[in-house]
Amino acid sequence: MRKYHQFAFIILTIFGLLASCSQQEKKYRIGVSQCSDDIWRDKQNSELQIGAYFHDNVDLRFAVAYDSDERQIQQIDSLVEAGIDLLIVAPNQVSTISPAIDRAYDKGIPVIVFERKTNTKKYTAYMGADNYEMGHLMGEYVATRLDERGRIIEVMGLKGSSPAIERHNGFRKAIAQHPGIQVVATLQGDWTEPTAYNTVKQWISKNKGEKIDLVFGMNDRTAMGARKAFEEAGEALPLFCGIDGLPGENGGIRQVMDSLLDASYIYPTHGDQVLQLAVDILEGKPYEKETKLMSALVTQENARVLLMESEEIMRQSHYLEQLHEKASQYLDQLGNQRTLTFVALAAIFLLLALLVGIYMYYLQRARIQDERMLMEREQLDFYTQVSHDLRTPLTLIEGPLAQLAETPDLQHASEETSNLFSIVRRNTHNLTQLINKMLDVQVGGRKPDMTSEEIDAMTVQQAVNAPAGEGLIDEDASTVLIVDDNADIRAYLRTILQDKYHLLEAEDGQRGLEIAREQVPDLIVSDVMMPVMNGLEFCQQVKKDDISCHIPVILLTARALDKHQIEGYESGADAYITKPFSPDLLKARIDNLLQSRHQLKDLWAAMPATEPAATEPVTSPAPIEDPFIARFKQLVEERLADSSLSVEDLAAGMGMSRVQLYRKVKALTGSTPVDLLRKARLAQAQRLLQQSDLSVSEIAYQVGFASPSYFTKCYKDEFGTVPGEARKTN
Repeated sequence: MRKYHQFAFIILTIFGLLASCSQQEKKYRIGVSQCSDDIWRDKQNSELQIGAYFHDNVDLRFAVAYDSDERQIQQIDSLVEAGIDLLIVAPNQVSTISPAIDRAYDKGIPVIVFERKTNTKKYTAYMGADNYEMGHLMGEYVATRLDERGRIIEVMGLKGSSPAIERHNGFRKAIAQHPGIQVVATLQGDWTEPTAYNTVKQWISKNKGEKIDLVFGMNDRTAMGARKAFEEAGEALPLFCGIDGLPGENGGIRQVMDSLLDASYIYPTHGDQVLQLAVDILEGKPYEKETKLMSALVTQENARVLLMESEEIMRQSHYLEQLHEKASQYLDQLGNQRTLTFVALAAIFLLLALLVGIYMYYLQRARIQDERMLMEREQLDFYTQVSHDLRTPLTLIEGPLAQLAETPDLQHASEETSNLFSIVRRNTHNLTQLINKMLDVQVGGRKPDMTSEEIDAMTVQQAVNAPAGEGLIDEDASTVLIVDDNADIRAYLRTILQDKYHLLEAEDGQRGLEIAREQVPDLIVSDVMMPVMNGLEFCQQVKKDDISCHIPVILLTARALDKHQIEGYESGADAYITKPFSPDLLKARIDNLLQSRHQLKDLWAAMPATEPAATEPVTSPAPIEDPFIARFKQLVEERLADSSLSVEDLAAGMGMSRVQLYRKVKALTGSTPVDLLRKARLAQAQRLLQQSDLSVSEIAYQVGFASPSYFTKCYKDEFGTVPGEARKTN
């Protein structure tokens, strides 16, 4: 859409140039008095000139004062004497230029004051940004950036100039709202980089070693001058912020993008708008006396986009200038064929612009999309491979080091050996942290979602990649989920438990809860103090969830006070072990909890899926039935006669996925949902054989079997006899 605007701008420009040839218009001479010469004003002058392309009856006359009040006064008087129709002036200082402006205004010449203010009321219109607001917003940004604590230096603009005064007032007003921030020094500059460099250099030499967190220069050049002074002095570099936010190689936007400046603020030039205001005044059209220009903060988050847009606009402006020159040459050759040529050229340019614009838009859109998809895919592949290749060897280094630290040999080793071991262990830890930070970034801060099948594959891969000497884990071994934000603790627990259990891991409670719901482990070992979701909240959520409420939870933490243990048990924990802990104690607690769970599972497995007949003797007390199993049995009984009833139907009825239902039922009863459904049907069939006169086929269909032959086979597999024989025995 932006490119359409740019092409439309070009077309309108050419349209205006060609249309101007069809009639004779009055020529307006407009004088432009610039207070200084820099890249900001070069950009504005260029925009003024481009704006003039729309008005072929405008003649611009530029004068530059190079920061001299006397020179600017003389230049304004000279422009007035030359017979200008309107004066555009950027005053060097607030008060000194006012008399010259008054003289022009008193002679009936309209005056537009732009960018800087003056203390005279004799002007026709004013256009510029709100410098007070800029300073205030930069002050708020600085306070936020420093987390409301720090020491800063302010480098002023030219003394007496309105932008310097207003930016200073706005900045200091904002900073005053944050007592934790101290303005160490306010240094006087003159908008130029060399002056800022010398001023800051002198301050550094007098205050050697004094810590500074941020330097605010009232434009980007003063901020860069301050940066050079700090770099040359060898001092620790603070953050640097400025104002102007110009595009181009040495502009503030690129300096922010290259991290030379932490932030800048776009000080809009809008020379084309200034010229349009001048033309409106000269032609007697309505206009605003006071026009405030919009501006925006530039940070590293948006600098690249802003720079791309600005450079594209600059490129289009340069292209527009070339078109203007060519159009002027063509106009000289048109002669009597102006009208016909105008219509033809307008149609051709419009068609070409639309076609090129549409083509470039879709071409660039497709290219960006392809590059982004390719980059994301390559990043994902890269980080996945790096994660696999780096985390495993680092884990195998850190775990043994932690265990070696507890051995008597190392505890009684020489000082030299102990120091060397400490160096190895410390740097291994540092390397792990660096790699973890790198891997956690991944593609744009996003981690790939894993399906339950992929997580299962990852668990198998962890078992395959177990350290040398680890025995093969039985396929039916219990699964333990380790939840701890400390990678060293997780690695240590792995070395303790990996020979006996399948292990899952999570780095915080939130992720642990997701894995607990997806994988339904047999037991959870969790830390308490964790980011995102702590262990107490994690335990509460586990116990509240129908899918995971049966899972025993051991809280493993350094919080050893009685009240801490009470909090742990109140959150639903089954055991609470404080650090430092004995590995044997931990394994014993895990074994006891799992054994208790297995015993309960055996009791449920021994029970029929539905209530026994009233005539059957009860030989052992029934366990207290789990609410989940009770709901499951009720659902089975309600649809027992439905031969099309599937595990998917049962899972939907229980409000969970097929995999979650399978693992939950398996964990509680030792049987699969299919087994329980078949047992329930056979148990009901057995009661009907004993208590009714229905035929075997009728009973088979009534309890949900699709065919009597399959019912007979299942019945014999379950009870060791065929249904007919079972009826005869009764």
